[in-house]
Amino acid sequence: MISIFNFSINLLIVVCLFIYFIFTTIDFNLKNIEYFLILIIVINLFNKIYIFMKEIKNAIAVASGKGGVGKSSTAVMMALSMKEMGLKVGLLDADIYGPSISVIMGVSQDTKPVIKNDKFFEPVEINDIKTMSMSYLVAESTPVVWRGPMASSALQQMMQQTLWGELDYLIIDLPPGTGDIHLTISQKIKLTGAVIITTPQEVALADVRKAIEMFQKVDVPLIGLIENMSTHICNYCGCETDIFGKGGGEKLSQQYGLSMLGRLPLDAEFAESLVLSLIHISEPTRQAEISYAVFCLKKK
Repeated sequence: MISIFNFSINLLIVVCLFIYFIFTTIDFNLKNIEYFLILIIVINLFNKIYIFMKEIKNAIAVASGKGGVGKSSTAVMMALSMKEMGLKVGLLDADIYGPSISVIMGVSQDTKPVIKNDKFFEPVEINDIKTMSMSYLVAESTPVVWRGPMASSALQQMMQQTLWGELDYLIIDLPPGTGDIHLTISQKIKLTGAVIITTPQEVALADVRKAIEMFQKVDVPLIGLIENMSTHICNYCGCETDIFGKGGGEKLSQQYGLSMLGRLPLDAEFAESLVLSLIHISEPTRQAEISYAVFCLKKK
């Protein structure tokens, strides 16, 4: 199927060149030349991205529309759970302005991807998970002050020039919002689906709704919803407290007909592991919930 697809793309490029030749022979018009050259460039770029990601069986976007809901940490936990199941996993940090995957995974600041043939990136492998992030390409304290098109171009470069190899799943950690990066991912990669992360309170749900509707507009399947920070269980007395309210994720999943993949509690040990860059799945409930979420992904 892949070879047929590549043949079709190359055939389309030849047809465009032929039409361009006919047009310029009949009526030499500079605008005609520009239009066809742009079309060929776009088709060729898409072909390159497809070629370099063709060994990836499934691409899962992890999104929320809202910052601070634990999206990146959940993406990392999903990747770790998949790896524990014996799957080949990659993790792409698509947050150009505020990448955090390298910090969560405990990657040292001076880590850089190996460059092959002066063009391609070897993904940084952490705990048998292949990762790629903007944080590997710029200094930690250096802000990325780019407009949307430049950020999208950088993301496309990471997608196109990273040698992922054969993967069962590529987990893509998306930034907050519903902007250029999200459109680039949904248009340039055939996503298996998106997992939506939220917290129970309305201030988060309002933005999460926008993310859900964005994916619906660009025809990306929604795999389901994970409610993070769902509850807090006291380390001393075992009392359970709904700090951010109760049932927000459940209501949202019912509103849009989404599967409720899991509810993750606030976990002091897990929060400390984030600070120390020693993330691991140690709390049984959290591990069970994430494993259930991954199981649901495998069923899709």
